[in-house]
Amino acid sequence: MGGCGGEVPQPHASGTAPRPLDRPRMNPSIETHPLPASAAAGIAGRRLGEILVERRLVSGNDVGKALAFQEQYGGRIGSVLVRLGALSEESLLPVLSEQLGIPLIHASEWPMEGDAIRSLLSASPFALGWWLDNGVVAWESPAGDGILVAAADPLEPVVNEALLRAFPGRPWQWRLLQSQELARLLELANAGGGGSDPSWDDDVNHLRELAEEAPVIELVNNMLAQAMDLRASDVHIEPEEAQFHVRMRIDGILHSRMTLPASRYPAVASRVKLISGMDIAERRLPQDGRLSIRVSGKEVDIRASAVPAVHGESIVMRLLPKEREDLNLERLGFSPQDLKLFRAWAREPHGVILVTGPTGSGKSTTLYGTLEELNQADRKIITVEDPVEYEVKGVTQIQCNAEIGYTFARALRAILRQDPDVIMIGEIRDLETAAIAVQSALTGHLVLSTLHTNDAVSAFTRLTDMGVEPFLVATSVRAVQAQRLVRKLCTRCSEPAEAPPAIEALVAGMVEDGVPADWRQPRGCASCQGSGYRGRVGIYELVDVTPAMQELIVARAPAERMRALADAQGGRGLREDGLLKARAGLTSIDEVVRVTGGISLDE
Repeated sequence: MGGCGGEVPQPHASGTAPRPLDRPRMNPSIETHPLPASAAAGIAGRRLGEILVERRLVSGNDVGKALAFQEQYGGRIGSVLVRLGALSEESLLPVLSEQLGIPLIHASEWPMEGDAIRSLLSASPFALGWWLDNGVVAWESPAGDGILVAAADPLEPVVNEALLRAFPGRPWQWRLLQSQELARLLELANAGGGGSDPSWDDDVNHLRELAEEAPVIELVNNMLAQAMDLRASDVHIEPEEAQFHVRMRIDGILHSRMTLPASRYPAVASRVKLISGMDIAERRLPQDGRLSIRVSGKEVDIRASAVPAVHGESIVMRLLPKEREDLNLERLGFSPQDLKLFRAWAREPHGVILVTGPTGSGKSTTLYGTLEELNQADRKIITVEDPVEYEVKGVTQIQCNAEIGYTFARALRAILRQDPDVIMIGEIRDLETAAIAVQSALTGHLVLSTLHTNDAVSAFTRLTDMGVEPFLVATSVRAVQAQRLVRKLCTRCSEPAEAPPAIEALVAGMVEDGVPADWRQPRGCASCQGSGYRGRVGIYELVDVTPAMQELIVARAPAERMRALADAQGGRGLREDGLLKARAGLTSIDEVVRVTGGISLDE
């Protein structure tokens, strides 16, 4: 029943002392019924579930499950939806703010020191511990217009009555904030924020108990939900001496999302390790884990990695949504002529098609998009991966396990007896895998795989360096594609720009006459989190293995000669393809230079 100023219901008569709660209420998401008088008129009196379904933030089925959970276990409906993974707290709070008429906390209102909270609450008729046990913090508004209050449950009658008794005659206003932000304020007020308790490191049972507590569960779930809402590919949890940071890789760039006291790190790390199947007691050796979870209304696979560091384990979680709209070649950013050429390669009856690039350049997405096109009833497709990133219906996908000796090479030898038409190898890592891939291509199979090289023609040198004979490389490899990912300009805030004359001249000969240039640059807005970019698109270099190229491969010609031949045959490098996309307004020149490297705009 939280509200603003004096418009707070008074469930008890004046003079009646507020009763203490049976236990701390650390629920960050609040119910909306009954509503305060200050609630937004447009949605006042309506149920939270109805509003969320209407705004397509959750489904009716999600609300049904949450209500069933609430009936059995209790809790506010908003908190239940967050805990079940139906939506993120970040998506929920603006709706609650509008419905309750309680503003979200602004950065300028944040109390930077715990003394600001402790001094105000300690001066009230109630002990500081009572406020903190009930998840309540209050501090003087920086604007000097009263007191700001945040709590785990602003609708709790006892809390509202305690505030009326504690600050008679003084205006106070509620603020909504995320659970981790409230936890940080509680830590500040409790003089927390120091290093973790060393005894926790030796008490596995205590760590397990911490990992099962509702606040920790909600914090980790909200962290993952926030990552999904922001389209992050990875979540990094990095401990330091007095605090730990949570960073998220969005569109290939790491962004800091939250900083929490180090005292909370053991519980968070234990929670991640517990749900991903790692050993909580093992903190000296690297570990890998995996889990499937529903986050922000989407099913997602998560690969977790924990590596011991100076102040604790560095934990990285890679998010792999099970349903992806971009697993389609037409959505990956190929130019019409490049898409036509790549599809022609994929229709070949046999040969090796390699997709090259560094980690995180979208190679797997390209291969999965190719499999989607090749996946027909008259083809037997088998993949060998470590790990299987996305499940494709109708495709036999094999998970390697090097710990038990089930390597790429061993799996490949086995699947050749499965009568496949198309084989996808997650990565060619060694000579044995490369040799089997080449032999498979020579015996009538189409082989798709990835290789870590900087450009397309370096793939031929890489294979020969592994030990594959040059004539086998020349006869088996049908084509090579190198790729990178560049960030797309935000369509809501990008603005026109001018290209340097040298770059204009560079791309002039690669575009059709009459196609106007649309050079643009980033600006930044709320939609793109102020970065100026939203989403990514691929830039590509395609090299067809023609008879002339085969001669150079057999002769062990240097990469420079192969690259010159590819250019002479009409090929286009990564930088040129990126600049064409910049000319079309998809990305910026700065982004292309950042990703492709080798030059600066001054040059």
